[in-house]
Amino acid sequence: MPDDYFFSRLTEAQLAIKDASVHSGAKPYIPFFGKKYEHVCDSHRVYKYIVNDPGVDFVFYNHFIQFQPKGERFSLRIDPIINLEKGKDFADTLGKNLFVNTRGVVASGFVGEKVYFETMFAENQATFPNYLYNYSQVSKIIPGQGRYKYFKTGRSYDFGFSLGFISVQITKNFNFQAGHGKQKIGHGYRSLLLSDNAFNYPYSRFTAQWFKGKLQYTGIYAVLMNLTPASQKISSQTEALFQKKPASLQYLSWNVSRNLCLGFFQGMIWRSGNSRNEHSVDWQFFNPVVYSNLIFYKLNNRNNLVAGGDAKWKITDHLNVYGQWMTDDLSGKDSLGKGFGYQAGANYFDAFGLKNLAIQAEYNKVSEGSYRNVNGILTDQSYTHYNQMLGTPVRGNEFVLTASYNKSRFYYTLRYNYQDVPLNGRSYYYNHLLNLSACYLINRSYNLNLSMGYTYRKQNFYNFKNFNNTTGYFYIGLRTSLYNYYYDL
Repeated sequence: MPDDYFFSRLTEAQLAIKDASVHSGAKPYIPFFGKKYEHVCDSHRVYKYIVNDPGVDFVFYNHFIQFQPKGERFSLRIDPIINLEKGKDFADTLGKNLFVNTRGVVASGFVGEKVYFETMFAENQATFPNYLYNYSQVSKIIPGQGRYKYFKTGRSYDFGFSLGFISVQITKNFNFQAGHGKQKIGHGYRSLLLSDNAFNYPYSRFTAQWFKGKLQYTGIYAVLMNLTPASQKISSQTEALFQKKPASLQYLSWNVSRNLCLGFFQGMIWRSGNSRNEHSVDWQFFNPVVYSNLIFYKLNNRNNLVAGGDAKWKITDHLNVYGQWMTDDLSGKDSLGKGFGYQAGANYFDAFGLKNLAIQAEYNKVSEGSYRNVNGILTDQSYTHYNQMLGTPVRGNEFVLTASYNKSRFYYTLRYNYQDVPLNGRSYYYNHLLNLSACYLINRSYNLNLSMGYTYRKQNFYNFKNFNNTTGYFYIGLRTSLYNYYYDL
């Protein structure tokens, strides 16, 4: 905590320095492996001539509630989660009242020096711009935040989500986590292998390091969910249970040198539960060796396997390039074609000699047949969770450009996306998305900030120009930016 993408750029700049013991491909980071993985806060001092003032420290620096008994090896921090946002879509002729109202709480702390815990819950009501409303109507979820119920009118949503985990550093080089959350594999804005754009899921994670930190292994075992009924008979008096599916994912990161890091990834979605939601997995589910299931099951199997890798080359302490490759199904049996993808990108920190200016450019190519599973007969082993892909949320071609700059607690961000999305083997539509935002960071411990921004989205259909639509959303809000939400769809 925190894990917001743009507020984490200071941390990423620190990890970009050439170091053979730094692994930045598996997120969230685990600070038990070194202080270099700790979140880097804004260092600007408000009222710099006022020191140790309880009022100033409470507003600008400290956690909302801090509890650490004297002489005890225990600490607890409690902070609010807030997103009070009001906006208007100037391209919407109906002039709907757009808003987000989020209230919640996050608590974290340490037991001794080897155990960390974190838990949060948030309750939300929101009315989104038309394109997000349409997406939620089709997918039955709020992007990255799960299912919803209608609030007041049919265009407003009520939804809640939670996460929590415990992290135990068993030895100097071995960490175990268990909880309910999400992970990310990769160095880019998107990830083709495992992204954090989908909803939270129960998981256990094992992380180990060897050879003075040059080799890092991550094993993740999770239970995902399809939003399809688990039983053929559904009582009219109860809500249906949904189909669950086990997942095992392995990632091996190898620092070849201070400049070069290579990663090797294998992800397996095992057969979903039967009509009673009972599961039966092979012993290979527990096999920790990367690519071993690829050899045993191959890509075209009922148990859906995604294999790939990544690389990062640190040209200087400020400039690096990275990439990913992903293979899903190369058999050609899918009517939408083979499943594969690749990524290429670059990060430039303290760009052009300007401190805290970060620029990132990235290109992603993912074929339309990726992340699917055509071999399931009664069950769905697609590489998805809650109707969202575990990899990048955009099939097709996407170019992403981001820029962020901060000074004296003022943060300015820009993100541009160009997306060319296919349907049934042909180009279907393309998007231009531009997001501009500016905010003032009030409290650096839980990223409380006052922000304003503008999102422009233009969707153009190749053969159905009557469906072209535009969004011009301006907003202002008070929020705690702790988690990532991907609305650039």
